Amino acid sequence: MGDGHAEVVRLLWGPHPRPARGPRPTLDLERIARAGIEIADSAGLADVSMQRVAAQLGVTKMALYRYVPGKAELVALMVETAIGPYPAAKAGRGGWREQLEEWARQLIDVFHRHSWVLDATVGPRITGPGELSWLERAVSALDGTGLSGTERMDAAVLLVGHVRGITQQARAAGPAGNSEAQLGALLGGLMREHGERFPALAAALASAARTGGQDQAWEFGLQRILDGLAALIDQRTAR
Repeated sequence: MGDGHAEVVRLLWGPHPRPARGPRPTLDLERIARAGIEIADSAGLADVSMQRVAAQLGVTKMALYRYVPGKAELVALMVETAIGPYPAAKAGRGGWREQLEEWARQLIDVFHRHSWVLDATVGPRITGPGELSWLERAVSALDGTGLSGTERMDAAVLLVGHVRGITQQARAAGPAGNSEAQLGALLGGLMREHGERFPALAAALASAARTGGQDQAWEFGLQRILDGLAALIDQRTAR
């Protein structure tokens, strides 16, 4: 494990000794993370810097470095704080399907409140105990279903992918409206001009417009993923 990873592990998992030198500490990791989150929520992750976080806290950049060695570690701390531990009050209610559905709804709420987390959670990385508690909750919800450990992990990954995809589209749509409505309007215009070349798509869009069936991608995808897991679990338990 490199020095950078070791620093992230120390920040996320502890222990957190107070700086031995200098004036009496006026900061802590929670305040630092919250300052970074406030900037990221309002301006995006690219605008987060050690200098800006220090200014937000009213301290010098050098004072901030006594707690967090750099931006990479700062962002890891922000992610852990923004996601937090899985809400204990929501854990263990109902069967596996109800538990995973609630889990996915809680997760998309986090991503909607902190959409910059999309950019900060790409690729292999060190995760903290709070974020890891979400994976623990999803995997444990599938205990006793007959799925293997790999399949339970993959189920969680599949749900996270759906959450990320929907959040990405919502962020791209911006405050003007939902992405499905915008896409439907754009495609509708194209179909009026070129619908004869894409008859199945034109018919589907026309049907959606008549029935008000847009803006259902989140719910449709979530339920189909759970349906697929239910079919696999039925196969396992029938053996």
